[in-house]
Amino acid sequence: MARPREFDIDEALEQAMQVFWAKGYEATSLDDLCEATGLGRSSLYGAFGDKQSIYVRALERYEEAAVRRIAASISTAKTVKEGIARFVQRIVDEIAAGPGRRGCFLGNCAAELVRGDRAAAARVRRSLERIEATFRDALMSAQAQGELPRSADIDALARFITAGIQGLRLVGKANPDRKGLEDVAKVMLRCLETA
Repeated sequence: MARPREFDIDEALEQAMQVFWAKGYEATSLDDLCEATGLGRSSLYGAFGDKQSIYVRALERYEEAAVRRIAASISTAKTVKEGIARFVQRIVDEIAAGPGRRGCFLGNCAAELVRGDRAAAARVRRSLERIEATFRDALMSAQAQGELPRSADIDALARFITAGIQGLRLVGKANPDRKGLEDVAKVMLRCLETA
């Protein structure tokens, strides 16, 4: 009979994700993952598989959290435009305060691994597509409610907002100046006014 797990698998995955996010895939060692999760190598492998499998699961975890944050920001606002603006402002606030300066985990992964790791690259692509779809669904709702004109290209807007957020986070890693970030956010969000 197999021994039951004596650890919280979600918490261990969260800790592994934080290490990958801080150090990147290549610089993260198995010892780093063991230390962060509090697991020995055999428990780590038993729960998640090899390093790449842990990494892909961490990407999936980040995607789920990102989609929840976007949806929550939009669903608690009076309008979709306000919800998207609130979400973008929160990114600016996080960058200016410090925690957001490490960038977007998906963006960091894309920059590090797209050419060398097909599984991770495919996971990043699917995650970005899902985030884009979350914005697309919200924008379709805004269009149906008259917030956006019928002529608005919802697919292009969703792609632009997704790419704009990635760019904002990338710029924030190099230059966390609030005024500059707010300027970028303001111009980016103008697409919703001129759609």
